[in-house]
Amino acid sequence: MVRVSNGKSLPLSMRLYLTVDTLHMQKQEMCPLDPNALDGNENEPGENEIRIVKIVRDEKTGLGLSIKGGAEHCLPIMISQIFKDQAADKTGKLFVGDAIIKVNGEMIVHCTHDEAVNILKNAGDLIMLTVKYYRAATPFLKKDENDKSNGESKPLCGKTNCVTNSLTLSKKWVDVTVVPLTMGYVSRYIFGSDKLRPNGFEVYGLNGVKSGIIYCDTPVILSQWLKYISDNISALIQLEIRMFNRFCSAAERIEFMGWVQEGTKQLSAEVNVWNSYEPKFFAIKGSEVYFFITPPVKPEDWSECECSFKMYESQLKIIKESDVCDERQHCLLFTSIGSVVKYLSVETRQELLKMESSWNTALCSAVRRLKEVKYTVNVGKPRMPAEFRIDWNYGYSLHDTQTNECIWKYRYSQLKGSSDDGISSLKLLFRDEKTGGIETRELESSSLELILYNMLAFTGSKFSLVDTKYTHPII
Repeated sequence: MVRVSNGKSLPLSMRLYLTVDTLHMQKQEMCPLDPNALDGNENEPGENEIRIVKIVRDEKTGLGLSIKGGAEHCLPIMISQIFKDQAADKTGKLFVGDAIIKVNGEMIVHCTHDEAVNILKNAGDLIMLTVKYYRAATPFLKKDENDKSNGESKPLCGKTNCVTNSLTLSKKWVDVTVVPLTMGYVSRYIFGSDKLRPNGFEVYGLNGVKSGIIYCDTPVILSQWLKYISDNISALIQLEIRMFNRFCSAAERIEFMGWVQEGTKQLSAEVNVWNSYEPKFFAIKGSEVYFFITPPVKPEDWSECECSFKMYESQLKIIKESDVCDERQHCLLFTSIGSVVKYLSVETRQELLKMESSWNTALCSAVRRLKEVKYTVNVGKPRMPAEFRIDWNYGYSLHDTQTNECIWKYRYSQLKGSSDDGISSLKLLFRDEKTGGIETRELESSSLELILYNMLAFTGSKFSLVDTKYTHPII
């Protein structure tokens, strides 16, 4: 039991009920007893009870069940028929009306009918089904089954009861609000601010539904609910990533998706403190970084992003706790070409570390696919045009633009320092491998900002492969 408020009135006592993909805020009411609840098999499981059932495939007859539903019908994958004396029937633990949530641990709640059939067919001989029983769907599924067999609707199996005309009332938990967790997020902050609620949180759904402010009696209960809900949201996002990646090439795979809060308004131009935050959906796909106002749910939605950036022309830095701008925790700074600066925060440290790890993995893949970048620069006195190259396999080199002859080249490990004037001049310090001395190379380019971003991307990615503990500098 928790207390739930809309932020304007006093909190009301409610029950939280968490499923794989929804969060229910429920209150208890006196309701008429459902006559259909009196009919059925006495061995049927409880309503909405989640169970894990082991089923052994028969070589000749397979699983011995039929399914209906699918994402294209906006329905879960339901068991519509169980064949007598076959594999599903022999378990004694599967029923018409069971929704299949997972197959061998893989969630299929958003699969189409054909995808679910393929997953079940290729799941092996020993299959673990995670199922949830929906009593209300059973009469319709059994009616369809009987209609197919002889065109007539037969009585439901199991014992029957007579119901009188007198109204029977019973206490029942009734949904007040149901928040879908797919692409949703949880926040302890007062919306749009950097102020933490000491004992409450709010859940936001993709369709604009909000849970209201949920208050817990103790910090332990609060942390448990936050973990349970966040874990479900994370699992659903991973499922969405897998679904998208089925239709993507290796170069366009999604590495990360999740919500961030972006600082949108500063108190003053002189003080880097944010007093307003907006939720943004952040994604890393192929070589691109995307910011959305609403998450992409279809392939064509990726073209509707608010903005996107090339990874090797951007930086993502974790901000040390001592250097954060306000009361927000777990903050990052995103910068890109053209003086783009985004101050971001996430809800937990786990999200922060996962975001950083995904960034480094995706950046390394993006740079390896890019292989090499070239820039026209001016060197020497008087200034002469040349071509500065950053190569994934070797490192840094300077080439004559007319003859393509290499003037100098160094490996990544030889770069010991750099400085620039923020306009066009760049000074690079390399260690000579033979003498151990420092050699200075000076360049001038109108693409200075782009050169610096690419140097960081190539160098950081190269070192992260050699040193698995390598991370980009923390500011």
